[in-house]
Amino acid sequence: MPSVDIVLELSAQACLAHYRGAVQVVHARSVDGRRVAFPARALRHIVTPDGVHGRYRLFYTPEGRFQSLVALPG
Repeated sequence: MPSVDIVLELSAQACLAHYRGAVQVVHARSVDGRRVAFPARALRHIVTPDGVHGRYRLFYTPEGRFQSLVALPG
């Protein structure tokens, strides 16, 4: 399954906009410089009271559709 590593730094306020549906898509940059976009619903399982901060691996189908998002250690 193809993947790309991204760094997310989203405040609690920004996550709230995503969670409420005001924003449908999250735009981020991969660690190798590519721009990526994925559904905001992917943040629901990783958001904390401080927002979303850290490195994550974004998995997608061979057709380029979002599959899953998992936190990376460290």
